Amino acid sequence: MNKTSEPTLQQALANDSLLFKSIFVISFVVFLAVALTGQLLFLQWRSWLPGADGNQSLINDVTSGVYTFMSHLT
Repeated sequence: MNKTSEPTLQQALANDSLLFKSIFVISFVVFLAVALTGQLLFLQWRSWLPGADGNQSLINDVTSGVYTFMSHLT
């Protein structure tokens, strides 16, 4: 019989694992770089990520989130 060069299940899982780790590390580094840049330049990051209702207060955002969650329960 001829040997084929098909990847085994372990090799495929190892490749998938490496791909996942690479994507995670790259995403983490990009997010960290944006966060550090914003922190060092004293930027107001709250305007970048407005809440569900576009509130500028953490308390209002939490209240909005709780009300939205509670509406799904009833």
